Amino acid sequence: MSMIRKPALPFAAMLFAAALLAGCATTAVRAPVIAKPDPAFVEARALAASLASLPAAERQASASRIDRLVARLDDATLAREAAALPPGDPLYDFAGRALINRGLPLPHPFERNRPATDGRPAAEGDGYRPPMRLAVLLPLSGNLATAAVPVRDGFLAGYYAERRRRPDITFYDTAGGVAGAYDRAVAAGADFVVGPLGREEVGRLFGRSLEVPVLALNRGSVAPPPGSASFSLAPEDDGVAAAEYLVARKAMRVLVLADGDDGMRRAIAAFREQFQQRGGTVVAELPVAPTPGDMGVALAAAAQSEGGVDAVFLALRASQASALVPQLAAAGLGGKLRVATSQLGAAPAKDTAGHALDGIAFPSDTWSMRDVPGLPSAAGAASMLASARGPAQRLFAFGYDAWLLVAYLDRLGGDPNASVPGATGRLRLDGFGNIVRTPAWSTWSGDSAVPLGDAGG
Repeated sequence: MSMIRKPALPFAAMLFAAALLAGCATTAVRAPVIAKPDPAFVEARALAASLASLPAAERQASASRIDRLVARLDDATLAREAAALPPGDPLYDFAGRALINRGLPLPHPFERNRPATDGRPAAEGDGYRPPMRLAVLLPLSGNLATAAVPVRDGFLAGYYAERRRRPDITFYDTAGGVAGAYDRAVAAGADFVVGPLGREEVGRLFGRSLEVPVLALNRGSVAPPPGSASFSLAPEDDGVAAAEYLVARKAMRVLVLADGDDGMRRAIAAFREQFQQRGGTVVAELPVAPTPGDMGVALAAAAQSEGGVDAVFLALRASQASALVPQLAAAGLGGKLRVATSQLGAAPAKDTAGHALDGIAFPSDTWSMRDVPGLPSAAGAASMLASARGPAQRLFAFGYDAWLLVAYLDRLGGDPNASVPGATGRLRLDGFGNIVRTPAWSTWSGDSAVPLGDAGG
C-alpha cells in the first residue's frame, strides 16, 4: 500500500516561515500616529471662539492676531488643520481666506455665503442661476458718475452677451441717497441688488437691515451680512497679491519704495501686513518724491543691509518707477525680483521708452492680456466705446465681472472650490462675504505689456 507524502518545503522557505511566525509572536500592533494640533492654530481657534463676544473696539485687534497666527502655518499644516475644523467653526473663515489667498483648495464650504434663491429656477449645469428681478444702484449723476458709466456699460455687456434666461433689470441713481434707492428697488420687487459704488455708501447699506441680498461694488467699514457679498478693485488687493507673489518665489526680504498717494499708502499697508504675517521682512521703506531725485545713497544702504534684499516692491506711479530703474541698477538692485501695483499697467509710452520698465511684474486684468468669453477684445471694445478706453477699461472689466458674480454667486457660495474666470481675474468668495480676485500678472516689454506665464490669473 502506497502513501501520499506532502512535498517537503525547501530549507530556505522553512527558515522564512519560522521568521514570520517569530515576528508575529513578538510584534505589537501600533496605533496610528495622530498629528498634534499646531499651537498657533490652537491659539487662533480660542481667539476666534471668543471673537463675537468682544466689544467692537477689541474685535479688529483680535481678528488681526488670528490672521497673524494662521499666516505662520506652512501650506500643508494650514490645509490639514482647516480640514479638521467642523462646519460652523468660527476659525474656518480665517483659515479658508488664507487658503484662497495662497491659491489652495478649501476642504468644505463656508457656512454663511449662499444668497436666498427662493423662486429662482434651478441652476444650469455650469452653476448659472441669476435672480428674477435685478436692481443696480449706481451714481448716474454727480461726482462719481464718471466712474459709474464704464461700470454700467461693462455690466450691460455681460448681461446682453448671455443668451440664457436673464433677470429683469432696473437702474437706480444713488446721487440722491443710497438708502432711498435701495428701498425703491425693494418696493418695486427686486430680489437682488448690485451696488452701490462708493465706500461710505456701502458702509451705510451694510449697517442696516437688508430685506434683499446685495453685491456691493466696493468695501465698506461694515462686513457684508450673510447672503450678501462685496466686490472691489481696492488698492489693498494689490498689496496682498504682491506679498503672495513674492512669498511664492521665496523672496522674503523686500525693499519698499513708497509714493505718498492715498491709494499707494493703502496698498503698502496691506502688503506689509500680509508679507510680515507670512514671515517676510521689510528691510526698509523709502519715500519717493513725485519727481524722484538722487536716491543712490539710500538705495545702496538698503542693498548692503545685513541679510541683503531679495526683491523690491515699487508702490509707485509709472513715471516714478521709470526714473528709479537706473538708480536701482547702480545700487546693485537691478537684478533683483521687482514687483509693482496695478498702476504700472497704465504706463504711457514716455515711461516705457527704452525698455525702462521691462521685467517689473505687476497685477493686471485678464482682459487686457487675453480674450475673455462674452467680450470683444480689449482693443476692439476700446475702438467702439469711450467707456472701455484708457483708464476706464479696468472699470468696464469690473462691471462685466459684477454681472458674472450676479449670475454665479449661488455656485460660489455652495461649492468651496468654485471660481469664475472673469475679466479682472479669477474670482472666488471667502467666508466673510468678500470676493477674492486672483489677478493675471504681466510685465512690460518695451511699449507692450505682456503676460507672465508662471503667475496664474
